Amino acid sequence: RLMPELPKFDDEDLKSYGDEEEEFALSPPAAIMSILATQELLLENILECIPVGEFAVIQPLSDEFCLVLGYLLTWKLTLAFFKAASSQLRVLYSQYLRRTKSLNKLLYHLFRLMPENPVFSGPTSEVPNKDTKTFFTEELNLDVK
Repeated sequence: RLMPELPKFDDEDLKSYGDEEEEFALSPPAAIMSILATQELLLENILECIPVGEFAVIQPLSDEFCLVLGYLLTWKLTLAFFKAASSQLRVLYSQYLRRTKSLNKLLYHLFRLMPENPVFSGPTSEVPNKDTKTFFTEELNLDVK
């Protein structure tokens, strides 16, 4: 709930970035970015032996699962922050992500975490001849209970 409120504090400082010739970058909240940097290193250690194109099998409720979930939820917070920011701020934030290569790392990790066959194994009513449900066709409930 708090993330969409944070960009307005950077809006006040935005005017000081417009007059310079040098290309500026503005970091999203430092606390989120430091957590993200730590999680990127840990996730890289977990996924280092898995090339892009193959996928990692992460057992539910394992330490690795908790780390991956935390990493993805951190990105969810970061994207909520981006969504609430003005277009001018998004440019500055994206410059920061480009310099830190965080978005590249996210994509690299996602392509190693994404299952080869993303069949949805949640509660379904088995109906013969019905299309197979996948994670791309079904809406997932990500609420923590």
